[in-house]
Amino acid sequence: MSQKFVITGTDTDIGKTVFAAALTGALEGHYWKPVQAGLDDETDSQAVARLSGLGSDKILPEIFRLNIPASPHFAAAEDGVMIAMHDLVVPTVDRALIIEGAGGALVPINKTLLFADLFASWGLPVIIVASTKLGTINHSLLTIEALRSRDVPIHGIAFIGEEIADSQDTICQVGRVKQLGRLPMIENLSANSLQAAFRAHFSLSDFGQ
Repeated sequence: MSQKFVITGTDTDIGKTVFAAALTGALEGHYWKPVQAGLDDETDSQAVARLSGLGSDKILPEIFRLNIPASPHFAAAEDGVMIAMHDLVVPTVDRALIIEGAGGALVPINKTLLFADLFASWGLPVIIVASTKLGTINHSLLTIEALRSRDVPIHGIAFIGEEIADSQDTICQVGRVKQLGRLPMIENLSANSLQAAFRAHFSLSDFGQ
């Protein structure tokens, strides 16, 4: 059976999509963003297509494309859409599948459903993406607790930014999660530079390869 991973973050705008692009490219898999909120700028699916080095056929279409760049529950309401858990069924593909949530684990999909609840229903291993900036210990441990309280399997944590060894080690020790690696900030970000950085800082064996 093809490996599947869910990507969530400890916050928004921390590099979750860049990491998803790197992992999808490294595994030569498929990428799926089930709910996209905000269509005016480059969408996450478009960014992954650009940065993964894979063909557009590896980018699965979103189930919901919402106009406003806001929490999905609000963006959906503004568009007159109601998103339910049964709308978000994980697709079957012939290779690895990387699924990206929106923002953090407790972002609401509707007034009674959080992404963490959806992840629990899927039962797939989740990779937490965390910045190494100040505040990451609290944000990361809260995310770990939120997922564990729902029995969501945590595959590990991937850091983004410059190395802050004490913060990274503290999160992994206190949270009892595996440190998968750290993706540094890349000045000239491209599919080639991203893949080079991923292979230098992560091991494919941690992702079933």
